[in-house]
Amino acid sequence: MTNHAYIYDAIRTPRSKGRKDGALHEVKPIELGAGLLRELQTRHDLDTSYVDDVMMGCTAAVGEQGADVAKTIAVHAGWSESVPGVQMDRYCASALDAVNSAAQNIMSGWNQMIVAGGVESMSRIPMGTAGGAFLFDPEFVMKRTSVPQGVAADMVATMGGWSREDVDAYALESQKRAAHSLENGYFDKSVVPVVDANGVTILAKDDFVKPDTTMEKLASLKPSFTQMGALGMDDHLLQKYPRFAEVNHVHTPGNSSGIVDGASAVLLGSEQAGKDLGLTPRGRILAGAVVATDPSLIFLGPAPAAEKCLKIAGLTHKDIDLWEINEAFASAVLRYMEDLDISHEITNVTGGAIALGHPLGATGAILVSTMLDELERRGLKRAMLSLCAAGGIGISTIIERV
Repeated sequence: MTNHAYIYDAIRTPRSKGRKDGALHEVKPIELGAGLLRELQTRHDLDTSYVDDVMMGCTAAVGEQGADVAKTIAVHAGWSESVPGVQMDRYCASALDAVNSAAQNIMSGWNQMIVAGGVESMSRIPMGTAGGAFLFDPEFVMKRTSVPQGVAADMVATMGGWSREDVDAYALESQKRAAHSLENGYFDKSVVPVVDANGVTILAKDDFVKPDTTMEKLASLKPSFTQMGALGMDDHLLQKYPRFAEVNHVHTPGNSSGIVDGASAVLLGSEQAGKDLGLTPRGRILAGAVVATDPSLIFLGPAPAAEKCLKIAGLTHKDIDLWEINEAFASAVLRYMEDLDISHEITNVTGGAIALGHPLGATGAILVSTMLDELERRGLKRAMLSLCAAGGIGISTIIERV
């Protein structure tokens, strides 16, 4: 492949509580996505007929988010009728998979410009609405040792020997870093305010962060998955991993990713696309990789995906300046750092989904905007982005500032 896949821009909405009292509950998911497409068009005086595709992740593609939400978003944004669209679902890896797939298309020469990202309105389409055999078919669950993600996260903590204090300490640092980043405007370049039909701002900044978090407050929260475990899920896992006597339930709402609404969009194109449209690239996609591990412990995949990504790019750990792993649960990050032997000093440096929230189908592309901004701010070169996803899937992408 001789073409580079350049990142010309990467933007997102702010994130807000994915409940009926959340700031973005009043906003339709297609409007969350369309607002970003309109912003890309305005920022870059973009001739939308030049865009070859819109690829959007979405894990609950039903109801308002169903029926190829990506094409619906492109139409709703008023983009050229020539722009197609495709909704993609690789669970929590969906948006980063959209970015990687778009990059592959551009690098192959099949397309010149694609918008890739994702949308998830968790307040309007609750998690699990789409159903599926993985958690809702009793025969599949019993035969394939499929357990709720929180129980799996607790099992990963048990396997790693991480205590409640360990995961709470990680969560506290996530809150501190996110609050610092918000206060100092580290997200401002990428965050696009959500406005209503009259142009009145509904939400301009992330509002899920809890800057007053303390270890005492975190310690007061009850474990979220003890009851699920007692209903048979613990025994289900322990049969597969008999060397452990019990599952230590350590995850709470305070050290798990937040349920939020949000959307993301990355403008990717070839060098020729930039010349044709007068755009200056900010970065490029060096490599992407996806793997699968034990489907009952979904948090084991990101590190192998990162290793595969490094191999594809011909790089080593020392060539990566910043590492970003989605904070689905605290134990997922602790496992990632341990497996890769990397420091927390260069991992999730602006906080993560524990503090900011995880709009499932959109998060992967949010990481692109966050890390691209941070590479620019720090004058660094490369970042590795990783997420875990149901089914034991791990996904990673290396971006490079140009």
